[in-house]
Amino acid sequence: MRLFDLSHRWKFPIWGSLLIVMSTLAVTGAFMFKVYDDLRHDLINNSSSLGNTLVTNIFQPLIDDDIWQVFEIISAPLAVTPIPDLMLPKNILILDNDLKVVVSTTPMLIPMGTRIDQLTPEYGILIQRILSSSVSMQKTYDMEDAQNIYIAAPILSEGFSLGTLILVHSKDVLTPRLYRTAVYGGMVGLLVLLILLPVNWSWGKRMARPLVLLTERMKRLRTGDVDNLETTVYPYHDEVGQLLEAYHKIVEEHSSNEALEQQIIHSERLAAVGRLAAGVAHEINNPLGGMLTAIDTLKNYGEMDARTAKTIDLIARGLTQIKETVGALLVEARVRSRHLEPQDFEDIRNLVLPQARNKELLLDWRSSLARPLPLQANQVRQVLINLLLNAIHAAEQKGLVICAIEEKDQVLRMRIENDGAQLSPEQLLHLFEPFSPISQTGHGLGLWITYQIVQQLGGKIAVEQIDHRVIFTVTLPFEEASAA
Repeated sequence: MRLFDLSHRWKFPIWGSLLIVMSTLAVTGAFMFKVYDDLRHDLINNSSSLGNTLVTNIFQPLIDDDIWQVFEIISAPLAVTPIPDLMLPKNILILDNDLKVVVSTTPMLIPMGTRIDQLTPEYGILIQRILSSSVSMQKTYDMEDAQNIYIAAPILSEGFSLGTLILVHSKDVLTPRLYRTAVYGGMVGLLVLLILLPVNWSWGKRMARPLVLLTERMKRLRTGDVDNLETTVYPYHDEVGQLLEAYHKIVEEHSSNEALEQQIIHSERLAAVGRLAAGVAHEINNPLGGMLTAIDTLKNYGEMDARTAKTIDLIARGLTQIKETVGALLVEARVRSRHLEPQDFEDIRNLVLPQARNKELLLDWRSSLARPLPLQANQVRQVLINLLLNAIHAAEQKGLVICAIEEKDQVLRMRIENDGAQLSPEQLLHLFEPFSPISQTGHGLGLWITYQIVQQLGGKIAVEQIDHRVIFTVTLPFEEASAA
């Protein structure tokens, strides 16, 4: 796997760590270069000051040709007890105007009378630089090679030149101070790394976590196994935060679309079942009506003994029951009736109260209506009676049934609750179908009829289970609002 293909949970910390290490090394390197440059300048300044002092002290002995005294003067600085950080020259030379050695602090290595440019190539380069730069016109001149730093100072007094003083410093004198500085800089850099690297790994993983979680959920989005991310995963509103917000909206829309799709499928299935039931009912009604008419004629005009008459009555009752059941399936638009009155709800309460008392139920009636409503009274009454009778039937003995009725924003809202047994997912799926399995007695058409009436009135009916209660909610828009 390539580095760039790694997960962000590793990529962020790794790249951050590399950046921190490279930045620390770059800063430390720049710091060390600056320290070296400062040490070099200090050495040149100190050496130039020493050279000017020696030139002043040796000028008269050189005029007097007192070479021994000159040797003592230039050797004195080198005889100082070594002190840390004291950057002394390793050799001091005095040249005459012919560039020959007059005095040297190392006479065994550089004898008197030696031409300086014959010693090493570096000295030759130094002499060429001195000659080309007219050292006699300035106080000091510095040059360096791979191993040494050279300081040249003209021996002048009132325009009279006796030669040149050269101080040779080994670059090794810079090493102790440079080493101590490097150790200090390395410790500081290490301390910075020990602080920043854990912070970087923690920050990197924190930054990568919402992206990793988002990636995992996006992969599952195709299968429909989706869930929202907690806002505490990344509570900020930058690009990552906006990406998470967009994902949340996608999940919400996906859930809404799924719920809407299920609702459409359920509605289409109910409509198809309704059309089928209505078609079958129409087909049954025609021969059924003929049979009931024939039986009625036979009863009125036929001569039958007691047994035959009893049998005919039994057949008539059976056919009548079939006719009533079939009639329940034919839920069509009702004839317009009067508007709904508050008294209608009081009538319904009085109608269902005996059934509630038979089970010793508490019927909690909550109605705030005080005016007529532009809704079909007969249809609304049938819906509410069906739901209340179902609730009373489903409630526990000595249980509770709640009926809450209110109007708001041109909508009538009715909520019927009971504390009966909870419905299974299978029962909820087929709840509003004819001959629903929720009905243990009767033909199970009450909720089917209720659903059809609510649909005809342009309303909605929903069921939910909260705190061990089954709650039916019906919302019906006023006819004026529906027309608008």
